[in-house]
Amino acid sequence: MLRLLLLVLLLAAPGLAAAQAGKAPKDLVRARLVSEAATLAPGQTVTLGLELAMKPGWHVYWRNPGDSGLPPEMAWRLPEGFSVGATQWPAPERIPVQTLMNYGYEGKVTLLVPLQAPQNLSTGGTVPLAGTLSYLVCEEICIPGSAELALDLPVGATTEPDPAQARFFARARAALPEPAPFPVRATREGETLALHLDRPAGAPALTNAAFFPYAESALDNAAEQTLEGEGGALRLVLKPGDAKVAPDALGGVLTVDEGGIRKAYAIGPEPAAVPAPTSAEPRPAPAAAPADSEDLTLWSAAGLALLGGLILNLMPCVFPVLSIKVLSLVKQAGETRARVRLHGLAYTAGVLASFLALAGLLIALKAGGAGIGWGFQLQSPVVVALLAYGLFAVGLSLSGVVHVGGRLAGLGDGLTRRAGYQGSFFTGVLATLVATPCTAPFMGAAVGFALTQGAGVGLLIFACLGLGLALPFLALTAFPGALSLLPRPGAWMETVKGALSFPVYATAAWLIWVLAQQVGPDGLLGALGGLVLVGFAAWAWERAREAGRLGTGFGRTTAVLALAGALGLAAALDGQRAGAPGVRLAGIEEPFTQGRLDALRAEGRTVFVDMTAAWCITCQVNERTVLAREAVQAAFRAGSVAYLKGDWTNQNPEITRLLESHGRSGVPLYLVYKGRGEARVLPQILTEAVVLDGIKAEKLAAR
Repeated sequence: MLRLLLLVLLLAAPGLAAAQAGKAPKDLVRARLVSEAATLAPGQTVTLGLELAMKPGWHVYWRNPGDSGLPPEMAWRLPEGFSVGATQWPAPERIPVQTLMNYGYEGKVTLLVPLQAPQNLSTGGTVPLAGTLSYLVCEEICIPGSAELALDLPVGATTEPDPAQARFFARARAALPEPAPFPVRATREGETLALHLDRPAGAPALTNAAFFPYAESALDNAAEQTLEGEGGALRLVLKPGDAKVAPDALGGVLTVDEGGIRKAYAIGPEPAAVPAPTSAEPRPAPAAAPADSEDLTLWSAAGLALLGGLILNLMPCVFPVLSIKVLSLVKQAGETRARVRLHGLAYTAGVLASFLALAGLLIALKAGGAGIGWGFQLQSPVVVALLAYGLFAVGLSLSGVVHVGGRLAGLGDGLTRRAGYQGSFFTGVLATLVATPCTAPFMGAAVGFALTQGAGVGLLIFACLGLGLALPFLALTAFPGALSLLPRPGAWMETVKGALSFPVYATAAWLIWVLAQQVGPDGLLGALGGLVLVGFAAWAWERAREAGRLGTGFGRTTAVLALAGALGLAAALDGQRAGAPGVRLAGIEEPFTQGRLDALRAEGRTVFVDMTAAWCITCQVNERTVLAREAVQAAFRAGSVAYLKGDWTNQNPEITRLLESHGRSGVPLYLVYKGRGEARVLPQILTEAVVLDGIKAEKLAAR
């Protein structure tokens, strides 16, 4: 669904960006807060019910939403001393959406939440209980919504049930999964997982079995689940997901039809519960984050975005495009000041237009419930392949293999005055596209802030980021006298032009490597075939220029057909996925899941969390130059530090939620936990000392 939205929303992003500020209409979800007790006694626990009633055809999500979506979450506002426990979730339903499979609820659902009162609570009065319930409700589209819920609960000497709510809570508890009355064990069998149900002989037949894992990405959610066997010995065959959860750690809910009655059983270990945020026990802010998005104002975020955009010019992913612009500056040294300034403005306009288009698309998709962030388009193999093809074509032009006059590459070579400005504009677009894999210092907090605000503020922050990227070139063109310091145009420029093709080829090669991480060897073969067709199209186009009228038409037709074939091979990559291994730390690295992180924290372990992606250059540099060092690995082993690596190369809603919880919208993100203590956020540019000090600081804090 996300990939289809990308193609459609690219044409409509500016209009859809305004949807970010929208909320779900009142008739889509009706929510209420109910207490099982009529009175509450000091030190006692009562159960609260959060009921959501959806309009027919609409649904909300389970704790693990499946392939997309977000679960409901209550931000409590409670009197001092009160606390709430873990939410109890009814068994969900499988909700197919095109090629995806979501887990959620249609009709009506009640979530149960235990409320603990303090021992020193005074009797005779009432306590106000309130909170904001946030949810995502979906049909063919998804709309984020919220509801302000509240009730006043009398305080007495004893806790008395409310007879009027007895049936309500009886129905709610009946919908909860119960412990399985028969042994269930999970095993890995080759490329599949299996749940073995050891039931007594003569037990009623089971049908329509479905398993819902607690951990996201534990299963291929959309894959068919097949119940095999007869009598008491049954096995439910499952397809593993990207999280690679060990069989003995696989927990979830099993639903079956048994004797014509729908039943739900809790299977396997449940992740450690994380209490819901309350005003008395606020959600912890990330420690050691000098510019966390929660602490930013509009103007400080804009300043950080501008500074981050400036630093992007120094990142390796932007260098090839800057090399091209340096060459164009040499050529423009003889032009009038007005024309040089217009080139600078055209380049800046291209950068700003493409940043705003990306921002509008990102904001609109997030408003629709997509779990995405900065660099999201590079999670699509089709986009990565097309970028590689485009840069390969630019390299061929610089090498002199094909002379396209700059129209396709946007370089401004040999164009008329009008087309030359178009060349500068599209060079700005290209600079933006190749900048997205990079995350400069100060960018993470600014982008995270932008995506938590309204559409207008978000677009302003992204505009500042684009302005920072364009500023060096704009400044040079604003003072044309500086161009006189450059050598005069001459034959040497052809040599420089050819030399500059190699950084462009290097960028295309890196994108092909990224593609290999996303689609595996079979998909890579198709992408390389497309690259050959791009080269053939360039050759055929160039030969057509030298032929007669008939030859020109034939050559250009051949080139167009070759390009069409390359585009077809790129489109065929849609839906192909393979894990991205990156750098592995032998013996200590584990794939990230929220369940595994919760379990390690519950054990009191120190945990290093690495959120990375194959297309994130900053991530790859950190992994190869810092995290792969023997001193760092030895420190992890000596200190029994758990290393969880989250791969965001392909879209992963669980990772996206962790990023957002720390005010970030993209990778890299490095966290150090000590047990249930607050996360220590490390800088985005790592050094050996930063990592070792981060681990040491957490250990000292634990003493």
